[in-house]
Amino acid sequence: MQHRPLEGIRVMEIGAYISLPTTTSLLTSLGAEVVKIERPFAGEDFRRHQNDQSPYFRQYNSGKRSLAVDLKSPEGVALVKSLVPRFDVVLENMRPGKLKAMGLGVEACRQLRPDIIYGSMTGFGETGPLANRPAYDTIGHAFGGLYSVWGDEGNPRLAGGLSADLITGIVGVAGVLAAIIARLRTGEGQRVETSIMEAISTLTADSIAQTFELGKSPTRTSRHPQAQNFCVPTSDGKFIALHLSSSQKFWRAMCRAIGRADLAEDSRFAEYRDREANYFDLAPIVEKQFATQPFAHWERELINEDVPFGPVLSIAEYIENEQVTHLGMFDHQPDGLPLLRAPWQFNGERPKRSPRTPKVGSDTRAVAGEVLSSEEVEALIFAGVLSADDSESAPDRPTQIDNEE
Repeated sequence: MQHRPLEGIRVMEIGAYISLPTTTSLLTSLGAEVVKIERPFAGEDFRRHQNDQSPYFRQYNSGKRSLAVDLKSPEGVALVKSLVPRFDVVLENMRPGKLKAMGLGVEACRQLRPDIIYGSMTGFGETGPLANRPAYDTIGHAFGGLYSVWGDEGNPRLAGGLSADLITGIVGVAGVLAAIIARLRTGEGQRVETSIMEAISTLTADSIAQTFELGKSPTRTSRHPQAQNFCVPTSDGKFIALHLSSSQKFWRAMCRAIGRADLAEDSRFAEYRDREANYFDLAPIVEKQFATQPFAHWERELINEDVPFGPVLSIAEYIENEQVTHLGMFDHQPDGLPLLRAPWQFNGERPKRSPRTPKVGSDTRAVAGEVLSSEEVEALIFAGVLSADDSESAPDRPTQIDNEE
């Protein structure tokens, strides 16, 4: 039996791009019904003119429903307001004050449903000197210190992929879940706020502590002596990452594995503090040793000695890794797109993810029909306040997940 802990929770999403859709994607994976509010006809920008075929949009929005409504029109705002009492949670990632100006701010929604959970996700917070600045993932990396930590001193570099938006989405999930628990305990509505600026701190907590310890801001290599970690090439061009931390057990095990037991007795490296002080002398010695044999040799030796290590995998290799496959972390779609499943298991089972990605307005008639007559819905479609996609048989409820694996 699929355990979907948020079954019965309804979430209204007024947002776009990655951070908020990540939050609602995970809530959907946990069983919540998410209705995405987006522009008529074109939908949100991350569809990239591909409707439901954009792999980016599919990754962050499969399993949701789409209500295409013009929030610049009084009729569109009135429709959304009439729907609010039917939802447990309203989440938005607009510029601060934008929804309030439309009449859909937290105060207005509380008047419609006093126990509503209302969540906002911004770049820099709702107030303060930077509140109205635009922000995307790169801006979060820069302001949050990640580029300085991931780069060498005096040479910050752009990162591959993104982290700021995704961690903001995950932080958003935690906030919503906490608010749901609070409402269950007190019966009261909750106001949840987070931002890229705040969420980034969960990725830099170690660096913040290290800044205090070192008396200066850390860079890419600052933590290496403390972590006793290495990233080294093997003779066949593959790379291995090791992380020994402060354990003497693992240090001695690695020395045995690489055939350099003498290093464990070397006064420069014998104890953790010695290795920390002389790390940059040790690193090239370790690297030179690993370059003498192919990856398979070192993998065997490191496993035999129980050394914490891992191959440096590409994303494609990670997706196909045997442990990832064993954990059932992806729902592979017919065209090959790996849809991420929720990163939790409940009673030993990971919730399945609905593969249905809504076309723009695929659920407009059904959702609007909860509060309007069919004649009223059709009139708004004719007026361009709503748009509806009839090219698929859109169910009145999200695609059901089979109970059997």
